[in-house]
Amino acid sequence: MLKVEETQAAVEFSPALISKFDEIVSRYPQGKQKSALLPILHLVQAEFGWVSVPAMDKVADYLRLQDIEVYEVATFYSMYFLRRRGKYVLEVCRTSPCCLVGAEKIMDHLEQKLGVKEGDVTPDGLFSWRGVECLAACGYGPVLQIGPEYTFYENLTNESVDKLIGDLTRKGHG
Repeated sequence: MLKVEETQAAVEFSPALISKFDEIVSRYPQGKQKSALLPILHLVQAEFGWVSVPAMDKVADYLRLQDIEVYEVATFYSMYFLRRRGKYVLEVCRTSPCCLVGAEKIMDHLEQKLGVKEGDVTPDGLFSWRGVECLAACGYGPVLQIGPEYTFYENLTNESVDKLIGDLTRKGHG
């Protein structure tokens, strides 16, 4: 069973979004429209904030693919959000080098500070967090990135995380 949030009802793609899809598909040879799947999923996520099952189904219809072909891609890559997410997504590197210097403690602290488990959204809709694979800053761990701009923060401590959350809370409510 596909483990994604399925609460988004019918999805409609705007004519402007379809136009962007058409432009992307035109880059590939006839019959190779599946090559456009990754950039189209990025556009869907940018439009809706995440990639729901109904949205994946619509993408499959648009590209003339089987639904499962879209699900396989969307669930393979961690860059696609299969559940609603907060305005700010805190992504903590959880690979060995970062874990050796405290990434797991930072993730525990995030859970306590934000009051939500990994992948959940705070009640105010501002934050969600998750562990991710290598963020390519092994010498500066623990490391996190904050989307949607994907700003990196290195050498994290509980105090520096608290400051980031405070700054983002003020910015998000401002």
